Amino acid sequence: MSKNIQVLIDSLPSGKLQSTNYRLQESAVPLPGADEVLVKTTAVAITAGTRAGLQGSASYAGAPQAGIVMNGTGVGEVVASNVERFAVGAKVLAPTGWQTYSVHEAKALSLIDPAHEPVHYLGALGINGLTAYFGLLDVGQAAAGDTVMVSAAAGSVGHLVGQIAKIKGARVVGVCGDDAKAKVLTGDLGFDLAVNYKDANFRQSLKEATPDGVDVYFDNTGGMILGSALFRMNVGGRIACCGVVSQYDTASPEPGPKGIPGLLINKRIHMRGFLVFDFADRYAQARAELSGWLASGELQNLTDEVQGLEAAPEAFVDLLSGGNIGTRIVRVS
Repeated sequence: MSKNIQVLIDSLPSGKLQSTNYRLQESAVPLPGADEVLVKTTAVAITAGTRAGLQGSASYAGAPQAGIVMNGTGVGEVVASNVERFAVGAKVLAPTGWQTYSVHEAKALSLIDPAHEPVHYLGALGINGLTAYFGLLDVGQAAAGDTVMVSAAAGSVGHLVGQIAKIKGARVVGVCGDDAKAKVLTGDLGFDLAVNYKDANFRQSLKEATPDGVDVYFDNTGGMILGSALFRMNVGGRIACCGVVSQYDTASPEPGPKGIPGLLINKRIHMRGFLVFDFADRYAQARAELSGWLASGELQNLTDEVQGLEAAPEAFVDLLSGGNIGTRIVRVS
């Protein structure tokens, strides 16, 4: 425990994020104070939503600032503790940030069930899985027989949304930006169809993929894909607004889609934004069901791994350009 390797935000991006917006730093390992716990990070999730925090468009993330450790959720091992219920050696989920060691109050930590693979708490049993679960089932109210459309369908949340919809008996159409990803969705994850939004005939392909319209649209992107979905929605359809990845990494985001509020009114569409934290009191219930699906093989937790904190900035840039399938994580050496 000789040094703490940290990835700092060196400068705030003015346009697209660059790996040069970050710098590596070595510092002393922090010591836990009274009622605090020292965690050694084993893996950190790289998520598109943290890009919104860097541009100040995520109110829950606070004002963006340079010179601090890049924020992120990680899993790790307790290596020193002044809290009785977090014993040395316990595996925990924590807001570790991009660093090797971090100190936390007990309320910031979640114990990981020893029966579970810790990295699942960055995917299907973590924020990504909980977001997919509550966004689809509570906000989108997906049910058997529905047609569910998912954007960024091969991403950290989208690949889980589609699988949960299939478990619940829905027909699932995924939207992604790569034919290879489309094959993973339909070949490995059970999606009924996948459509590439970069194709010139995307709108026609989407129409053909949803001949009976769309009952639930899980929106991770906003922009043009949301606009296309609006025109495919059935009367009484539900749109769960989870993310706006089309606006995260650009100085000139796409304009809002046409047809609002007219389409919402004429088709009586329910369009609702949400944050997973809205459902914090039900995390245990959701994790119980999600872990059951993982154990049975009905749900696959795809991870896309890179090695070492020094690789995190480039891995983040690549993720924002669509380079990942599933949850991208950094294994911390």
